[in-house]
Amino acid sequence: MLLFEGCAVALITPFHNEQIDYEALNRLVDFQLENGTDAIVACGTTGEPSTMTEQEWESVISHVIQRVNRRVPVIAGTGGNHTAEIIHKARRAKALGADAQLCVTPYYNKTTQTGLIAHYTAIAEDGALPIILYNVPSRTGLNMQPETLAALSHHEMIIAMKEASGNMAQAMEMMRLCGDQIAFYSGNDELTAPFRTMGGKGTISVAANIAPRLMRDMTHLPLDEAAALNLKALPLINALFAEVNPIPVKAGAAMMGLCENQLRLPLVPLSKSNEDKLREEMKKAGLLC
Repeated sequence: MLLFEGCAVALITPFHNEQIDYEALNRLVDFQLENGTDAIVACGTTGEPSTMTEQEWESVISHVIQRVNRRVPVIAGTGGNHTAEIIHKARRAKALGADAQLCVTPYYNKTTQTGLIAHYTAIAEDGALPIILYNVPSRTGLNMQPETLAALSHHEMIIAMKEASGNMAQAMEMMRLCGDQIAFYSGNDELTAPFRTMGGKGTISVAANIAPRLMRDMTHLPLDEAAALNLKALPLINALFAEVNPIPVKAGAAMMGLCENQLRLPLVPLSKSNEDKLREEMKKAGLLC
């Protein structure tokens, strides 16, 4: 099952006075659809779900699904460190109309590689939604090994991997072991084009929040053109990760008038020096005047 090929945006969640800003959420979704984004991830880790109540999480998922209205797949972020809670969220997301779930590896309690197999197998066996696994050891402190992914890839409900270790050798070994059992998406914007050369089907992107056409082109143009575009975009991508995600991309979206530059604690706004650098790179990329 190939859910999408190309670029999915890891959508930010806009806030106003500590509440979900649904007018801004409409703008963000419409901006993605107008620029050809291939899929939308709602309440992935970039969307700050760890600071949301369950009701808020459900409301954002529902709102995005309704706004998208089946024009592209909507993927619900369900990941966490409590397996039973993830299963519950997956069931709710399915009832709301989500097409799949993005499920990050457990953090803090982390578990072992054997535990990862048991964790994801339990979620898959429940059967609520197809699963895109998400490996991002820089954020979770846990790295899924290629052999672990290979063991999981045979389950029919596990359809893809968002690989964000930044280790291309590891990603290649994952692809070698899994063959065509699952799809692979880059979780590192700076590696979007290189990931394609190994057989990756696209990216799940933070940068796409402010540069959806750029990131989509990087996943659809011929490889030589995509590689040149990727190299040209590196300064912008680096500026978008100068501080903890989604701090910079929220600032960039606010500069474009898509939403307010509001985050929930413990995240704080982008520093002035990094904001100036980001603004300059956005101007160079044609995102700002």
